[in-house]
Amino acid sequence: MMMVVTLGFTSCASSNAVSKRERAQAVKKQLDDRQYTIEVNRALPMGGRARELNPTYSLSIKGDTINSYLPYFGVAYNVPYGGGQGLVFKASITDYTVNFDAKGSADITIRTRSEEDHYVYQIKIFEHGSTTIHVTPNNRQAITFHGNVTL
Repeated sequence: MMMVVTLGFTSCASSNAVSKRERAQAVKKQLDDRQYTIEVNRALPMGGRARELNPTYSLSIKGDTINSYLPYFGVAYNVPYGGGQGLVFKASITDYTVNFDAKGSADITIRTRSEEDHYVYQIKIFEHGSTTIHVTPNNRQAITFHGNVTL
């Protein structure tokens, strides 16, 4: 009986490891193809408290285009009358760099501009798809988001 239980745990552990490996490979392929979407579930504004977000917020990269649909909480220094669009825009990427570390995590830097501002998106994507996004606009305080790459 003990042997059957041990074999059962061993097979569950190895199948779980395979699914993690497959997920990591799928995430890497999306990054290599520059075709991925990050669903954002938490915002951390500078000087403010963390906010849980509904699942509609996201950041998508499709080739040389960024589609940012993110909320903004923080101090704005120079914005259009009425507050502007904030971090909701679709634009061309002017600079895109990606570096992988030894553990398989990716550090991505994206530079872009909308009609309102210039932005630097620094994205850390961990091997299994969890992410941290740090956005630095020129005319607003920086803000950080957490989420997951969708498969």
